[in-house]
Amino acid sequence: MAVDSSYKRVSHQPAGTVQLMVEGQMIEAIAGESVAAAVLQTGIRQTRTTPVSEAGRAPYCMMGVCFECLMEIDGVPNTQACMTEVREGMVVNIQRGSRSVSGESV
Repeated sequence: MAVDSSYKRVSHQPAGTVQLMVEGQMIEAIAGESVAAAVLQTGIRQTRTTPVSEAGRAPYCMMGVCFECLMEIDGVPNTQACMTEVREGMVVNIQRGSRSVSGESV
């Protein structure tokens, strides 16, 4: 996956890395970082689409307040990517449209 992102990591000694699948492509993330940070680092610009206009949305506050970072993580929709730490082997997808509490499309 080509990395062309304005989101940059701060230089430090990483604790290690983990592999996760994002939109069908394997990426490497720094252990301990959020899913939102890992996704932004790949150059993916949106984490979800709106239910009505299907406009793309992306992480905004990065601290769990705005809910713009909702993604489907390990099959669970409506998961806040900025509040979820990366784990080895997790599967992450852009959340498209609306979701009900049970995870079925509305």
